[in-house]
Amino acid sequence: MRLFLALMPPPVLRRRLGELADRAHARLGGRRVPDDSLHLTLAFLGEVPQAQGEALARWLETREIPAGEWRLDAWGAFRRPGIVWVGSRAPDRALAELQAALWNELEQQGIAGRPSRFIPHVTLLRRVPRLERAKPSPPDLVWPYRRVALLRSFTDRDRARYQILARSPLA
Repeated sequence: MRLFLALMPPPVLRRRLGELADRAHARLGGRRVPDDSLHLTLAFLGEVPQAQGEALARWLETREIPAGEWRLDAWGAFRRPGIVWVGSRAPDRALAELQAALWNELEQQGIAGRPSRFIPHVTLLRRVPRLERAKPSPPDLVWPYRRVALLRSFTDRDRARYQILARSPLA
């Protein structure tokens, strides 16, 4: 199973992110990420055997995370895959510490693949044919978070969909 750990936006924020995605899509084209797929990936685990996935779910269900807030105040892009995202102008120390702590524990469980860099972002568009230099006005959103989710990724008809397998307890 293909797994990752992520923060899932609360419903009101999910709608606001969807509105940003609509604005960006109208201007840039590409493929808009559906509202129910919007998330912040903390750790992409890749293909994991079923038994290890079940162990990860049990681990996460006992793993409390510190509550925090993430300010989304910048647009960004990854040129090569044609991705447009929203994130932060400045690094968010609390998110970086959470991501590092999760990876420390994952590595102790035999999971490899920690990225060399962590750029917290929410992907809004994929396969944008031409990324403009001029971006829409900066977003100004606050994402309160209190738990992490373990998600399984499926691909159908060239679209990813996600199933939540486990969540950490509420902080």
